[in-house]
Amino acid sequence: MPHSATSTRLSALAHRLRPATVRVAVRVAVRGGALTAGAALVLTGCGAGGGTDHRISADSRASGSASAAGSPSRTGSPSPSRSSAVPGASPAAPASSASGGPASCTNASRLAGWSDRRLAMLTIAVPASEDAVGSVAPEVAAGAGGVLLFGSSAPSGLGADLTALKKQVPGGIGLLVMTDEEGGAIQRMDNLVGSLPWPGWMGAHWTPDQIRQAAARVGARMAAAQVNMDLAPVADVDGSGEVPGRGNPDGLRSFSGDPAVAARDTVAFMNGLRSAGVVPVLKHFPGLGGSTVNSDFAPAHTVPWSAELNGGLTPFSTAIAAGAPAVMMSNDSVPGLTTLPAGLSATMIGTELRGRLGFHGLVLTDSLSAGAVSGAGYSMPQAAVQALRAGADMVMFDLGPTVQAQTSAIASAEVAAVADGRLPRTRLLSAATSVLSARQVDLCRG
Repeated sequence: MPHSATSTRLSALAHRLRPATVRVAVRVAVRGGALTAGAALVLTGCGAGGGTDHRISADSRASGSASAAGSPSRTGSPSPSRSSAVPGASPAAPASSASGGPASCTNASRLAGWSDRRLAMLTIAVPASEDAVGSVAPEVAAGAGGVLLFGSSAPSGLGADLTALKKQVPGGIGLLVMTDEEGGAIQRMDNLVGSLPWPGWMGAHWTPDQIRQAAARVGARMAAAQVNMDLAPVADVDGSGEVPGRGNPDGLRSFSGDPAVAARDTVAFMNGLRSAGVVPVLKHFPGLGGSTVNSDFAPAHTVPWSAELNGGLTPFSTAIAAGAPAVMMSNDSVPGLTTLPAGLSATMIGTELRGRLGFHGLVLTDSLSAGAVSGAGYSMPQAAVQALRAGADMVMFDLGPTVQAQTSAIASAEVAAVADGRLPRTRLLSAATSVLSARQVDLCRG
């Protein structure tokens, strides 16, 4: 991330396993024409549970280290609502077999023989501190679909630690290891992979090719450290130039307030990661630009759906047309379309993302630990079931002291929902198929 004489880097926040109170002062200075902004954030709590009101979210909107927006120095150039039950969404297309398997064999046909519990585990990304990834070895051994890394300074041995962790995967079918490397203050392992400026700075000062090259460099180093998914780029449209915080979850995390520029640069960043073998994840559908408040802390809503249609969706539709493999939903509701958090809405996922935009890849939730989710009347296990019913494929939640218990509760809730008919098994199978497709796993091979 960029540095200047008046910028301050704060670390060791998001990776804490116990509740804590942290005051983060963010200063953004003018250096070489860089953007100017300032903010002070007060964050209380770390992870889900414990009755804390303020959490570190799965996509880092209220956590991580703080940095200036100057030029880069290290990059080198209740009960669930019944209105959104079983979706009419078209599921991700099942992965067909590659050479080496019978013509009739597909991932979906192989998964059909798995237990509901094993399928449910595949839909969960378990959180882990990047300096203690072995702590989730039991969840990985039980078949968790992914691991979500938290922290602000990755250990030099992260790659070796993750290699050892991946040996716990049943059947050796791979593991999605994800983190947030957006740029600016939202970087969890820039000490290993190199720093990027805020996307807002990149959009204002770099060409698309420069953005692509920078993302490719970071992506190559992520892949070398065994991290194969980046919860980036942010495809939201926000030209405020603000440092993200409680009031505005976006600001400098967005490439531009111009939908066309945001779309262009989103695709450039996405393609850079893909060229390095890292799966990019567009977020936060349908766009958080103009959000009323940060949904990590409280219920929030986007601009009206008509406004999203008139520009907010442009980066998503453009990137999807360019082959985006994964999308993260927001936790905002959308006036004029749904009163539910978007990631729990069948209308948003099925009708709009899969239908209108024709997306057939992996759909992830934002953190189910968010205040917007609990504020909508859902416990975390209830929210996981509703997200899958709505059409999501993978759920995630915050790092905290009860990861094992939370993971088990989510998996148990999904299994129970299949047993009593609230969650069709075909939906669970479709979600599991999408996870394996994102991993590029072929169960029929060999």
